[in-house]
Amino acid sequence: MNAEQISKIENSIQNLKEKKSKIFFLVQDTKGNAKASISYIYDMALALKQDNFNVVILHEKNDYMGVSGWLGEEYMSLAHDYIEGQNLSIAPEDFIVIPEIYGFVMEQVAKLPCGKIVLTQAYDHILETLQPGQTWPLLGFHKCITTSNMLKEYLETMMRNVSYDVIKPFISEKFSQQLLPNKPIIAVHSREQRDSLNLIKNFYLKFPQYRWITFKDMRGLSVSQFSNELKNCFLSVWIDETSSYGTFPLESMKTNIPVLGVVPHIVPEWMTEDNGIWINNKIQMVDYLADYIQNWLEDNTNPNIYTEMEKTVEKLSTKDEFYKQVQELFSDYVEKRANSFEEQLNKLQVTE
Repeated sequence: MNAEQISKIENSIQNLKEKKSKIFFLVQDTKGNAKASISYIYDMALALKQDNFNVVILHEKNDYMGVSGWLGEEYMSLAHDYIEGQNLSIAPEDFIVIPEIYGFVMEQVAKLPCGKIVLTQAYDHILETLQPGQTWPLLGFHKCITTSNMLKEYLETMMRNVSYDVIKPFISEKFSQQLLPNKPIIAVHSREQRDSLNLIKNFYLKFPQYRWITFKDMRGLSVSQFSNELKNCFLSVWIDETSSYGTFPLESMKTNIPVLGVVPHIVPEWMTEDNGIWINNKIQMVDYLADYIQNWLEDNTNPNIYTEMEKTVEKLSTKDEFYKQVQELFSDYVEKRANSFEEQLNKLQVTE
């Protein structure tokens, strides 16, 4: 029996060292709709593939629509597999990375002997599918990757006995400054579509003199369409009170478009008093919007906001920095996993 165990452990160690062990990333099927949280996962997977890791994108059903329509064909070059109707083969040396919303999947894989990692981007989804009293460690998840230090601090008070690593998203190089004058278009992005619709309707009712101003709902656009549409705008409006990072305002800043936004419950680390127009009361947004439009028409906007936006963008991670951080983090995971197997091997060899 010991000889068989030793052989299996030696095989696991070899697979880890040769990067043959699999790293599964579970993703939601957005049915072809763009979603920043899914883009973040695919970017991590692509970074690991570039470093010769054995990466697999895992989805629930076989009819997965994929992300080529909004993210790009290169992302669909990653290996994909599905869960429904088949016994998924996961070896002890493999890793599975599960988003925080999939508490029921964590429960299903709790007894698997593989490496288990939670990926947390939305704090309001953490308890959504967990049973009362369940925690990640109880389900065998002792590692978590998240997107900001502020979110990490929050998570540490909720899920104890978990080690946390922060990897901040990068903003695509497709976002760049528009050289031509901006058009009278306002980009609107909200988590709930009704927030965008209510804002637009309320604004036109209260300020009918600005009916010639156009609003552009940025939901559901591909990355290329999104960046191109944003360049036409003179202002971005952001409504996402449960955001834990906020890619849209940063994409706007990188495009040199000021942002009027509601301050989220967890204030982003990049947010300062001067790099945007930040308000706490969503009801007042239309009034702030009308004031900004009037100043824009009179060429009386505050030039300092553009300076502060530029400073904010300069501090953001680049794609190369993001890739390097992801590769180093998973290399560390793999090394520690291999060391754990070697400790087991040494104990077995001593007893034999």
